[in-house]
Amino acid sequence: MIDNPENINTTEDSNSLIKVGGMYKEWFLDYASYVILERAVPDLMDGLKPVQRRILHSMFDLEDGRYNKVANVVGHTMQYHPHGDASISDAMVQVGQKELLIDMQGNWGNIYTGDKAAASRYIEARLSKFALEVVFNPKTTNWQLSYDGRKKEPIHLPVKFPLLLAQGAEGIAVGLSTKILPHNFNELIDGSIKYLKGRSFKLYPDFQTGGSIDIKNYNDGNRGGKVKVRALVEKYDKNIIKIKEIPYGTTTASLIESIIKASEKGKLKIKKIEDNTSSDVEVLVYLPSGSSMQKSIDSLFAFTQCEVSISPLCCVISDNKPQFLGVKEILKTSTDNTKNLLKNELEIQLNELESQWHTISLERIFIENRIYRDIEEITTWDEVISSIDKGLDPFKKKLKREITVDDIKKLTEIPIRKISKFDLNKVKEKLSNIEVNIEEVKNNLAHLVDYTIQYFTHLKKHYGKERKRKTIIEEFNDLDKKKISIKNQKLYVNKDEGFIGTTLKKDEFISDCSDLDDVIVFTKEGIMKVVKVDSKVFIGKDILHVSLFNSESKEKTYNLIYRDGKKGTSYMKRFKVSGVIRDKEYNLTQGKQSSEVLYFSSNNKDIADVVTIHLRKRASIKKIKWEVDFADLATKGRDSKGNIVTKYSIRKVSYKEKNSVEQKIKKIDQIEVNDEEQVSDDKDQTQTKLDF
Repeated sequence: MIDNPENINTTEDSNSLIKVGGMYKEWFLDYASYVILERAVPDLMDGLKPVQRRILHSMFDLEDGRYNKVANVVGHTMQYHPHGDASISDAMVQVGQKELLIDMQGNWGNIYTGDKAAASRYIEARLSKFALEVVFNPKTTNWQLSYDGRKKEPIHLPVKFPLLLAQGAEGIAVGLSTKILPHNFNELIDGSIKYLKGRSFKLYPDFQTGGSIDIKNYNDGNRGGKVKVRALVEKYDKNIIKIKEIPYGTTTASLIESIIKASEKGKLKIKKIEDNTSSDVEVLVYLPSGSSMQKSIDSLFAFTQCEVSISPLCCVISDNKPQFLGVKEILKTSTDNTKNLLKNELEIQLNELESQWHTISLERIFIENRIYRDIEEITTWDEVISSIDKGLDPFKKKLKREITVDDIKKLTEIPIRKISKFDLNKVKEKLSNIEVNIEEVKNNLAHLVDYTIQYFTHLKKHYGKERKRKTIIEEFNDLDKKKISIKNQKLYVNKDEGFIGTTLKKDEFISDCSDLDDVIVFTKEGIMKVVKVDSKVFIGKDILHVSLFNSESKEKTYNLIYRDGKKGTSYMKRFKVSGVIRDKEYNLTQGKQSSEVLYFSSNNKDIADVVTIHLRKRASIKKIKWEVDFADLATKGRDSKGNIVTKYSIRKVSYKEKNSVEQKIKKIDQIEVNDEEQVSDDKDQTQTKLDF
């Protein structure tokens, strides 16, 4: 037993102690850095995670034009890092299923059904032509030692294409995650070209699984953005719905499971489901006879994985640390990187062409001017080098760079056979072609932006023909789940004890409802509350009124008479209820203790109650009974104080009749007209008397 768990003796010297807390802090930071930088998050420069980069590098090592067993590639990849065969195989399958970098053979799984790939010993792979052209160039690659120092591996692959945005990426690290959605091949190239031309561009996701997408809240792929993705759903027969494409991130198995769960909860009525998916998605949903086709399709979008919401999060490794960037910024950086890589390739090509021209020109001078004869009788090596260098002196000004000792050594290695078969015309033609190539490379370097645009145009022409957009961009109509949902529950109330719910079957029935409905409740104390339908919810004793809270109830007008306090003044008011916070209590009185609701009713729009007020008998009160009409009141908010009814104690309030507010207004208008006519008649009679 360790008395102090924070101190552990880690050395033979008992006086040397290391705090466990400090160890945890240091180790956790090391682990977090490793997971972020070496496992979960892709790099901005080539768009690859470390395991993906090592897989592709291994495939390039093994590349001979033929297919290799995936198991062989996995084993070769482990020379660079011991990721583990299962993780390497899974990562390779994920890259292969993108259908961009790997040419696959065998059962590589199904992105539609979620079926896994066959074992790595049964499937084969080789690099695609696109990958060989775009991803690799040993001459422009920066290298580092592998984990054991025996091999060299690339720090980044020289990818000349926005690969990260084309493939997308997803990963969970320590303290952060990334979710970069895939984009269309041709649209990325068009975006790069527009950026190089200084024009604005837009980028939106495109998924292999098709479907449709609402991008109004995409927010350039930044944090806080969101997209909605829907399956392609259509009417197949009278009572059959056909699902042809599925949302990104789902499979037919998960989608069917969500439909079955929605059916079990009563949110959707179905007879059966058939999954006929193979190379294309085909899921048939059979509906009961008499079902509404449009309402069933809306229910699929509202309650199943036929519509999913995705929150993108573009986190990448840049300068050896995680950064959050938008997709436009990622494309710009990738395009600039492509331009720089093309520049490096051109500079290397120019250097190689000039070296080639220099070597051939030296050989021509050496053979054409018979300089090799000057060394026939020389016996020492230094004298040979010196003699050849002296013989080349008259021609050094014609060369493009200085002659080195290595150049002279190469001249001494020219075989006699080559000298004897020397053809000056062929050499001149060869040099002329090299000079043309040199001028072309120099021109490309001088017009690097145009050259980069030509490169992207070439990629689109050769590899973009079959990569049309699969996901349709459209704006979705907002679905009101409460209207779509089936009324599969019954709502009851126990007014005395103050409970409402779907399990109180022995109490008073209110109405049919669904799990998504809200309920508005009023109590005798003047408390109003809106709650979600549940099995049993306590509101408060002496419930006066319960109803579903929906768009119709928001149009209703409520009539209320209440006593302010135990012996206070009574008030009346008309009000509507629109915006409320669920589960919050609202006091419809002035909040004094012992306040009580004396009369409550709810009416449709423009209908008001006429009620009779009955006071308690007192000697000082002459009138103890009269009628009041709620139509005389203006409709105000629920927090309004109301108009005074009486300061005396009310014995009861009885309902008399309903009155139309419009009729009330017409009566008032008619009275005013009659009054005006009476006044006019009086004036006429007065004028007649005066005339007489």
